[in-house]
Amino acid sequence: MLRRRAVLGVTAALITATSLAFGIAALADGTGYTTNGYTNLGSFPEPQVCHGVDPACYHDWGNFDPAKNGYRLLVYTKTAGPRHADLGPPLAPGLDPPLTPANVVQNALIRMGQQNGFKVDWTEDTSVFSSPATLFNYNAILFFTSRTVLDDAGQTSLRVYIEGGGAFIGVHNAFGTDYNWDWFRGLLGGAELYDHAALQTGTVDVLDPSDASTASLPRTWTGEDEWYNLVPAPQGVRFLAAVDDRTLAQGQRGYYGDPGMGPFHPVTWCQYYDGGKAWLTTLGHDAGDWESPSTFPGAQYFQQMLLGGMESAMGMKPFCQGRGDGTQESFSSALRTSGVQAVPGGIAEPPKSSAGRVSLAALTRAMHGAECG
Repeated sequence: MLRRRAVLGVTAALITATSLAFGIAALADGTGYTTNGYTNLGSFPEPQVCHGVDPACYHDWGNFDPAKNGYRLLVYTKTAGPRHADLGPPLAPGLDPPLTPANVVQNALIRMGQQNGFKVDWTEDTSVFSSPATLFNYNAILFFTSRTVLDDAGQTSLRVYIEGGGAFIGVHNAFGTDYNWDWFRGLLGGAELYDHAALQTGTVDVLDPSDASTASLPRTWTGEDEWYNLVPAPQGVRFLAAVDDRTLAQGQRGYYGDPGMGPFHPVTWCQYYDGGKAWLTTLGHDAGDWESPSTFPGAQYFQQMLLGGMESAMGMKPFCQGRGDGTQESFSSALRTSGVQAVPGGIAEPPKSSAGRVSLAALTRAMHGAECG
């Protein structure tokens, strides 16, 4: 008990120091925070489904038998809007159409499967989603997509698949997909792409080093990406990694004016959702993230994290398990408990320089230690 009180005291001190350094202000009603002009406006329209970090939300209905069928991943890269260069030219109809060297993402995922014991199929054909029975052939489905990419039958099949214990992996511009489908937004953790700042390097902090997707990673690393600004921000999920916006030399402001997400800018998280599982990351913009070997900043760690996320979603490793509940609610509650007060008008000071930086990774480890001993 004395040790726990001591850790809690250290944690409170860390949180207080960090909140002052970051310029964090709890909102007056205690439901969020404002920083650098970015306001957490509250939750997305609440889906009438079980979702969050509790495994009780998962349906183990016997739809998958790896002992008999192995592990299979379906990669869906249809784009009805912006198409990232690393996706290469659009694919022909059908399952497993021919690829070119420019289809970097698809080729990389096939390589990961070959090297790690799972089968990968790929498609941009909406008709593959016409029946839930087809989707149940896959332990997980990965989206790197944009805009509206499923028709009514496809939306129904995806939802039935998830309700039957299926798994979803959302990568990068999956957050720019199906903006007007609330159930899909919930699958993403309640988050959507609003805009992003310039492509630049930044420091990634591992928030939960005990998850299967982050256990092999250093606690911090330098990566390069577009660092999506998300509106709404994810909530009720287990946060796994975040970028420290103070390390973005070209600033946080996005092309539509979002000032940046401030001290808590998640880039990877996981959750149980409507009977299924979802592992999600906003990273993966550049072809260099996917190449092997690659000298692109952070590529090695991005690939390790993605591989762990895919393996955990497919059931090859434990899914979305770590110390504490890993939610933003815990983060915000700890800040409020430390005595952070609302700033008049809901505006906080801009982030300070990175000198003397206390990383979110260090802060979160202290919080987890206080919660779990």
